[in-house]
Amino acid sequence: MVHYHRYYQLKKFAELDEESHALVLECPNHGYFKRTRPKLLSLLFLSLLSCSLVLAPQFFDFPSTFSLFYSSGADNEALLPNLDLSSRLCSSISNGSICCDRSSIRSDICFMKGNIRTHSSSASIIVYNSRPCNQAKEEIEKIKPYTRKWETSVMNTIGELNLISKKGKSLDDVHSCDLSHDVPAVFFSTGGYTGNVYHEFNDGILPLYITSQHFNKKVVFVILEYHNWWVSKYGDILSHLSDYPPIDFNNDPKTYCFSEVIVGLRIHDELTINPSLMVGNKSLIDFRDLLNRAYWPRIRGLIKDEERLNQRVILNPSKPKMVILSRNGSRSITNEDQLVKMGEEMGFQVTVLRPDRSMELAKTYRELNLSDVMVGVHGAAMTHFLFLKPGSVFIQVIPLGTEWAAEAYYGEPSRKLGLKYMGYKILPRESSLYENYDRNDPVLSDPDSVTKKGWEFTKKIYLDGQNVRLDLNRFRKRLVRAYYYSISKKGRSRRQLQ
Repeated sequence: MVHYHRYYQLKKFAELDEESHALVLECPNHGYFKRTRPKLLSLLFLSLLSCSLVLAPQFFDFPSTFSLFYSSGADNEALLPNLDLSSRLCSSISNGSICCDRSSIRSDICFMKGNIRTHSSSASIIVYNSRPCNQAKEEIEKIKPYTRKWETSVMNTIGELNLISKKGKSLDDVHSCDLSHDVPAVFFSTGGYTGNVYHEFNDGILPLYITSQHFNKKVVFVILEYHNWWVSKYGDILSHLSDYPPIDFNNDPKTYCFSEVIVGLRIHDELTINPSLMVGNKSLIDFRDLLNRAYWPRIRGLIKDEERLNQRVILNPSKPKMVILSRNGSRSITNEDQLVKMGEEMGFQVTVLRPDRSMELAKTYRELNLSDVMVGVHGAAMTHFLFLKPGSVFIQVIPLGTEWAAEAYYGEPSRKLGLKYMGYKILPRESSLYENYDRNDPVLSDPDSVTKKGWEFTKKIYLDGQNVRLDLNRFRKRLVRAYYYSISKKGRSRRQLQ
């Protein structure tokens, strides 16, 4: 549960005032490099910029796209206008340019346009320009294309890219292309916390969708910290975002050429998409539709295999299906067998699912896509709520000391997917910690005071040191609500089909 670390670091940024975030956009093609607050130097700079806009056409043959902020040139709008509405400050750039938006505390994102070439041995992406000789010939931006910018420890493990704008006098000054693409490229890293399903979706797959879906698959993915297993695991999704095989940037020595490049990914919030920041108001439901298209071809293959082997299980359409996501180790439900029995006695068709790294995602998706109710204890596996159909029930069992994270990481996002979310906060007596601490100990009586001490305390006590034994009489109330909600929904669906 490494994503818990976010709370203790990210809340520090929330305390910063507006002034401390001012002018973090950097556009080096205009000769402005240093991030400053909008005081005297900024006013002088704006005055000089205004004068240059007036006088520049008289001295130089600048294109009409001289300013990123005021450009209306049509040829500069191919890359960015549909990215998301938060990228307006970099919505138009001229050839040979780099523009970096560093305004988010979650991730940096840079844009390049023109004659662009990769140089993996120096971890560089170079765009060649034809600026007048009195302008700087070479400008450099550095970026680590991973979406946990505020978390220094993990960002130290991410490779840094050099984005270079330099003058190319002739073709002799430019290293030749091994492969040219006439579609944009998106550079990102699959390092960091990759290997944890929450982070794989939150830090990678969802931001990749946010950043690239508007290209309608006409985009190339260039990956740092490339993992074959990751590409294989998420290949079904990648093939619905790009028509091109991904490139292993660190280990591919070839020179790839592009005319437009995005370096880094946009991220909106925990496991979510903000429609107001997406052209066309794309939402988490649209992302879920993409998952459906991605996995159904494989699911149809699984069904055919089962039919051939006479192994297919036919569900009773009148009985709601409940999937229990089972955990091994910490935060497991120690009376899980009794929970299964109770669910079956109530009328559910119950399946216990134990997803792990080796389990094919299409199989997990199939089970949850067919379910009416998903039950599980707070943890990374709750990310699979993304596989539920809108209108399904999601019951998250919330151990002591995990209330804030349970709501922020899974409760709130699941509602945005249109799920019926029910959080079940356990009582101290339902926690294994009840046997190890005095009843008046803050660990049991005031978990918030313990978690405020820091990540180390939260992890040791509440994440790694706690199991759950459900009070089945108490939990039964949640299942009864879920059962009748599901029955009612099935009835409405049948009536609509008649």
